[in-house]
Amino acid sequence: MGKLTDLMGRITQTPGLCGGRPCIRGMRIRVCDVLEMLAENVSAAEILEDFPDLEMEDIQACLMFAEA
Repeated sequence: MGKLTDLMGRITQTPGLCGGRPCIRGMRIRVCDVLEMLAENVSAAEILEDFPDLEMEDIQACLMFAEA
């Protein structure tokens, strides 16, 4: 259960940041953007390369957020 909580803690919502939409760790990288890239068959490795501040756990958190 701790891993789930840790992953979901990576998703933040802050009024005024990206219109209050869910973002990753308070950065201006929206969860929906990561999910859209994955849906367009962009690999996790490519996403991490394009966004060096992201970590694999951030991508996992986005997927868990979408599932919830």
